[in-house]
Amino acid sequence: MRAMTANSVQYARYVIEANFYFSLAILIFGSAVSVSDSYSIFEFNADIYGELANNLRMMMIYLAFTALLVFVYCFITKQNQYYLLVGFFLIAMIGSLEFYGQVNNVEIDPNLDTFFFYTGVSHFLFGGMEKIKQLRLSDN
Repeated sequence: MRAMTANSVQYARYVIEANFYFSLAILIFGSAVSVSDSYSIFEFNADIYGELANNLRMMMIYLAFTALLVFVYCFITKQNQYYLLVGFFLIAMIGSLEFYGQVNNVEIDPNLDTFFFYTGVSHFLFGGMEKIKQLRLSDN
């Protein structure tokens, strides 16, 4: 029975880790292609909202660059628990985008909410899993 539970936990770790790398790829790719009208997976309505929509595009480019830098840093230092904070801030971006849209009277693509929620939860779970693993290793 204990072996079955250990196998289930190991399987869950593999799923969370695979999902994290998939969400990281989506985060970087989805943010990077936002600069292009023809390849973007989000609707920015730059014709209607002008520079305000382009500001969102630039934010997405900075997000892709930052995600890549955080990944390289965590990979080199083997400190993956920082993704816990990254996940929190990605989820917080949902509220920030809604606020930006209301203040500037800009329509925000609802797919951005789903995008940030999925990538944020994936990062949060992976960072939490790594933090728990780190705490268990320090206890032993």
